Amino acid sequence: MIGGKNMNKNVYGYIRVSTREQNLDRQILALREFGVPEKQSYQEKQSGKDFERPAYQRLIKKLKPGDTLVIKSIDRLGRNYDEILEQWRVLTKEKKVDIVVLDMPLLDTRQGRDLTGTLIADIVLQLLSYVAQTEREYIRQRQAEGIAAAKARGVHLGRKPKHKPDNFAIVFSEWESGAISARTASKRLNVDRRTFSKWISQSMAEKSTLFSPT
Repeated sequence: MIGGKNMNKNVYGYIRVSTREQNLDRQILALREFGVPEKQSYQEKQSGKDFERPAYQRLIKKLKPGDTLVIKSIDRLGRNYDEILEQWRVLTKEKKVDIVVLDMPLLDTRQGRDLTGTLIADIVLQLLSYVAQTEREYIRQRQAEGIAAAKARGVHLGRKPKHKPDNFAIVFSEWESGAISARTASKRLNVDRRTFSKWISQSMAEKSTLFSPT
């Protein structure tokens, strides 16, 4: 039995997380418990910035009228309110497949196919899509506020700057005198050219400050 229905080979699942650090296990387990065959479960990790979703595109091509698509939550369909509604329209109207949203039993198009059931599903869908987008925007706002507060406290965010190695002064002196090239200097310091150029600028500024009249 699949979700209270007879076994159907045309039941598919779609699983997505937005970053490579997030784990797919929670969604995988939910779809497995529903009864989605593992070979018919499409998975991917796609950020909001890079949203081509190759696995989802393959799934869309695979779906046929009468098939069922199972997802854990409604925001798996898109990054924002408009995108979620558009994908729902494509799936239900153009592809003519059923959708089951596990986190919201009302969003199960296998049930309530009359006018009232369809109307309720559409209202719930629009509400949940709006809530999902609002929640993401709230999280981004809180993250931005947290970063701003950390910067105000003098907390350094991002990668720690590389420290100059012990032999930097010798290598810098040889480069400054023209004895070696910047490329050779970078190799001896085991850094890229950009880092060496930044260190040059810092050293020049320090020397300028040291020898400037007071």
